Amino acid sequence: MKKNKKLILPLVSMLVMSILLSACGSGDNASSGENGSSGSGKVTISFMHWRGEDSEALNKTIDAFEKENPNINVEMQTLPSDQYQSTVQSKISDGSVGDVFASFPGAQFEAFTKAGLFTDLTGSSFLSAYNSKLIESGQHDGKQYAIPYQLVYNDPIYNVKLFEQYGLTPPTDWEGFLALCQKLKDNGIIPIAFAGADIGPGQFMNTMVMNNAPSDDIFTKVEAGEAKLTDEFWVKTLTQIKELNDKGYFQQDALGTKDPAAGALFIQEKAAMLASGSYQLAQNKQQNPNLEQKLLAPITVSADQAKYEGVHTTTFMLAVNSKSKHPEEAKKFLEFLSNPGVASDYANQTGQNVTVNDVKYDTPELQVAGEWATKKTVFQPRFTILNGDNQKAVTNSIQAVLSGTSPEEAAQQAQAIIDQHIGK
Repeated sequence: MKKNKKLILPLVSMLVMSILLSACGSGDNASSGENGSSGSGKVTISFMHWRGEDSEALNKTIDAFEKENPNINVEMQTLPSDQYQSTVQSKISDGSVGDVFASFPGAQFEAFTKAGLFTDLTGSSFLSAYNSKLIESGQHDGKQYAIPYQLVYNDPIYNVKLFEQYGLTPPTDWEGFLALCQKLKDNGIIPIAFAGADIGPGQFMNTMVMNNAPSDDIFTKVEAGEAKLTDEFWVKTLTQIKELNDKGYFQQDALGTKDPAAGALFIQEKAAMLASGSYQLAQNKQQNPNLEQKLLAPITVSADQAKYEGVHTTTFMLAVNSKSKHPEEAKKFLEFLSNPGVASDYANQTGQNVTVNDVKYDTPELQVAGEWATKKTVFQPRFTILNGDNQKAVTNSIQAVLSGTSPEEAAQQAQAIIDQHIGK
């Protein structure tokens, strides 16, 4: 019997150890939950956007958020803007990344809406922190699906000192704009640095068409088949862009020039204007601290026919992924970004105006853009084109004109593409 007891005791001891080890093992598995959560309650959310240049500022924002919310970790991922537009929908569609993500207004916002990727934010308390008028572009059928965080003026930038040197002021009509460009050219200055190979057509078209368009919803009518690009408003716009190019008011090979190269011409003060927008003011100043910059928009009609002084866009539209496993944590992050103090820090560190109320701007560049809040501006016409292929057809018609196609033919080619989509 004693012999049996000696055999049984080690067996019982081994069994107890086995149970204890098993319990420890199952405890480890429980603490490493799925989808970025843990037994301790810590959750990881993914934040996806295209503004890599804002990463330093946003990392500081994320650090502050995580300090205030120790149970939430934010992982940020950025893509170049062109890649973001073409690939982000497939990346975020299953909710594995992009709990919080950004959207461009217009075609991308429309595509995301149709795909059901937005969480309805209507009624969220933090919406009261925003200028209600400026966040309308994030609405669809009366619901707030995204919050446009940035306020951009898509008006060309001009070199104030160069203008003063040659006695120039922003013109109020088309003839005045042509005369200004000629004066600059005569003095060996490139009038307009134009990134014809990438962003230029999509940016410059807005101020060029704003006063030519018979109505603010003209592109909506074009997509509905109620108007055509072969109508006078677009043919005239293409004709005027061609005129600027033919007269040498863009740099040589404007069609082959990408954004960084066009920006360099302006930063180095070889060009007096840059056909982009307020979003580039801060980076220009950073690369050339001696630059003094302001905004102007070409007025393509006579002064008495001008409806608008410039163009604005509310963009960098922040949203919560409808497929997110952590929607409440994602909303908490949006609520944090909506705080005026947080938004002020972001604005002043990145040089981007924002749509949040009661934000204080410290830099001259932000104040320059802020001056435009009192001017009569129209929402960016390009972003009223809701079909991506149609939007590309419109901007491609500008590139076609720069390559030698007549405005009438370029308009016809673009309209043919739009005709294919009408009724689909």
